[in-house]
Amino acid sequence: MYQFTYGGKKGTSFQLVEAKELVVIRTKEALAIEEIPMSGQARELLPSLLPVAAFPEANVTVYRCVAMEENSPVAMRNAICRTLNNEDAIKFAGRVLTDPRTGSIVVYTGNLYLQFKDEVKKKDCKAVMKKHGLKMKEELGITQNAYFVEGPEGTGLKVFELGEKLLSEPTVECCHPELVRERKYKFVHPMQWHLKPTVVNGVSINQHVDAESAWEITKGKGVTIAVLDDGVDESHEEFKGKIVAPRDTVQNVDDANPKHVADRHGTACAGVACAGGKKKAWGVAPEAKLLPIRLGSIGSISEAKASKWAADNGADVISCSWGPMGGSWWNPNDPLHFSMSRIPDSAKAAIDYAVEKGRGGKGCIITWAAGNGNEDVKFDEYASYEKVIAVSACNDQGKRSVYSDFGDAVWCCFPSNDFNVPSMNHPKPLTPGIWTTDRSGKRGYNSGGFNAEHLVGDVDGKYTATFGGTSSSCPGVAGIAALMLAVNPELTWDQVKEVMKNSCDRIDETFGNYDSSGHSPFFGYGRLNALKAVQNSEAAGQQVDADAEVNFLANGLGRFNKSANVKLKNGKKANLSSKGERLLGLQLNIEPFHPSLSISYKIMVKNKGASSGSNGSFAGTKDRRRSTVGISIKLVGNMASNCSVEYAVKIKGIRKWKKAKDGKWAGSNNAKKGSTIVGVMVKVV
Repeated sequence: MYQFTYGGKKGTSFQLVEAKELVVIRTKEALAIEEIPMSGQARELLPSLLPVAAFPEANVTVYRCVAMEENSPVAMRNAICRTLNNEDAIKFAGRVLTDPRTGSIVVYTGNLYLQFKDEVKKKDCKAVMKKHGLKMKEELGITQNAYFVEGPEGTGLKVFELGEKLLSEPTVECCHPELVRERKYKFVHPMQWHLKPTVVNGVSINQHVDAESAWEITKGKGVTIAVLDDGVDESHEEFKGKIVAPRDTVQNVDDANPKHVADRHGTACAGVACAGGKKKAWGVAPEAKLLPIRLGSIGSISEAKASKWAADNGADVISCSWGPMGGSWWNPNDPLHFSMSRIPDSAKAAIDYAVEKGRGGKGCIITWAAGNGNEDVKFDEYASYEKVIAVSACNDQGKRSVYSDFGDAVWCCFPSNDFNVPSMNHPKPLTPGIWTTDRSGKRGYNSGGFNAEHLVGDVDGKYTATFGGTSSSCPGVAGIAALMLAVNPELTWDQVKEVMKNSCDRIDETFGNYDSSGHSPFFGYGRLNALKAVQNSEAAGQQVDADAEVNFLANGLGRFNKSANVKLKNGKKANLSSKGERLLGLQLNIEPFHPSLSISYKIMVKNKGASSGSNGSFAGTKDRRRSTVGISIKLVGNMASNCSVEYAVKIKGIRKWKKAKDGKWAGSNNAKKGSTIVGVMVKVV
């Protein structure tokens, strides 16, 4: 392992591993290696080289070495390095490193980025460089003392050790080797508005889950998503090389392909979760494996067998976009809206098995479509079961999809299609739905044909543009769960659920009916954000010892009666008294996220009473005519004993700030007697 650190002395360390079958070759001229003049001995080795990555700006190409005669790929790599390094036209031939999380190729150059603290004098900077035998290539000018330096001749892989040694110097702020990764032009189909900002039919759509940003960290490699449905077209081009342990629990065969004319739903669901992005569709977790299971009707034993098969055959995440019959979403008088649909003991026991036995005891993460009946999900015992994650649907304008089920059991939402319903004052959607994989041929949602790609899918009938419902939302969240486990496989099923809770974007604040805990009956804790979920999962994996120095921060927003929301930064005072403003409330988060530490707070509103909030939810009043008179804040969780929260308020007309800590009141806890607060400060210590 070769370690480097981003973020300075208190930053994050990463490891790279050697790719034993790869070799990097840097030529002196910008020519293909076949065109480079070289000895006959060197030329005999060229047939063993297969190009896998290129850095043309540096005349660098990475090759995979293949076995020749009795020589293994590693032996060929070693021979190539020995031979080519003696060729005049070759600048360098050496080993290649890869990121163990993603498998992406990383090339080291022998150069380093070296940044000293701003107050260090230039002569002292140069003295450190001389001490370590560095040659300054360029002063970058991006900070007071930022340099691009070259290691001593022959440094090679010791550049990593050198970087860490330099970072330990008292005057050094940041240092890491120059590491080059191949530039890829990422393609997300323009209709996949749910993954990133895009333009559809000339209209900008910006109601996505930020999946493309999350892919900078992980694409879900090493994680397996089970899609339990009506079968998956295993031969689809987007699933090539992804299928593991397929099963039909109706016919009890290892074949999850659709068997009937109408079996097309599962193929679309699988695409939303983990389509490989090989041709025209990306899934949320494009590098995750797919475990497809074809099951039978509700209540059949096949659904229980499906959950067990998934857990026993390596599924990390299970996606279920199905459930009992609901009412018609457009008919408020449909009696099915209030008909309780029970979960069979067999199905419930199988879910319990997957949660308790799956992933070596850490539990499979199970996502479930909330339903499309425009009714309370509490009447569906499948989706409302506490051990699954109920997913509702939101649309391309950041509002609730008109058909989506709602209620206390909804955990989060994910983008899907919608309908124009003038009678419900529900506007026309901007897109036809979610673009995803389709069962190939005329038995899919899209049968193909001329101009199909602009209307319902692609010309060849392999993709559909009109998939939707909470059926589409559920595998989207399953994909995000896969991304989370890819960066932190130690998370248990309930920890994943908790991290998701703290990784949502609150949408439609006006009509979302969010309560004091930040929960909306329509959106749960909000639209799940893939990037936040991945970052929070990484943070949750950081081990914090009881005796370690704590670096948690309390940040958030303060709401005043005249200004827009004001950012609250750990330890910084927010005081708008000079502008005659009153504090109305606040919302706070602990950063970085950790599942064992959260923050809760109470705001005493004058002549009204206390308002409570936690972990980013708002506490206080939105009535600009009112004011607040007291604040109480405390830390909660197993990590709470490791740190304290201090806070202070500025009372109108009083110069000295009133301080408190760990749940005590700053200001008054009496709504009728307290004085108006005009400033606030919060700090975790």
